Amino acid sequence: MGVIDKAVAVLAALESGPRSLTGLVEASGLPRATAHRLAVALEVHGLVRRDEEGRFALGVRLVSLGRAAAEAIPLARAAGPALSELRDRTGESVQLYVREGDRRVCIAALESPHGLRTIVPMGASLPLGVGSAGRVLADEREGAKPWVASVGEREAGVASVSAAVRDLDGRVVAAVSVSGPIERTTRRPGRKYGDAVAAAARRIERSAGLA
Repeated sequence: MGVIDKAVAVLAALESGPRSLTGLVEASGLPRATAHRLAVALEVHGLVRRDEEGRFALGVRLVSLGRAAAEAIPLARAAGPALSELRDRTGESVQLYVREGDRRVCIAALESPHGLRTIVPMGASLPLGVGSAGRVLADEREGAKPWVASVGEREAGVASVSAAVRDLDGRVVAAVSVSGPIERTTRRPGRKYGDAVAAAARRIERSAGLA
């Protein structure tokens, strides 16, 4: 592995949360001295930080880098008006995800105005197959439906509804979602938000020149 590969291994090991040096070594598979040296070097550049317990964690500079990367993606820019309309129409948080390997990555997100809300930061990497957006991106059969709903799949107490964004050939290129606490979305969130989410997906396709 080159130094960049090893640095990425350190960041990937911290993706699930802060780790002690021992935990970082176990998660990254790197020698202890190498893991420590790289983590400290990344800390200097703001890509890694120490939490209140002294553990290594992802640095705050990644937030601005992730935002800049997301804003550079044409689809994220094109989706902006549709996401704003969807958030205002539903009153819940909205997200746009794309598939990256066996994960889904949030490339755009707007938060609900409610104090109790779902927060998915831009750049968040989540598993496929869990949650409505993951299922849309992972399974073409799910993506063929007008919308897909999930209740408490990825996170207890949270429900979501997602719809596929397709290109001109009909392939699923993204998933637009609305998510919020079950006490507001109910256990049948599709009945409340399905039509709105599907309409947002179609608007994104038009704005991005996919339809």
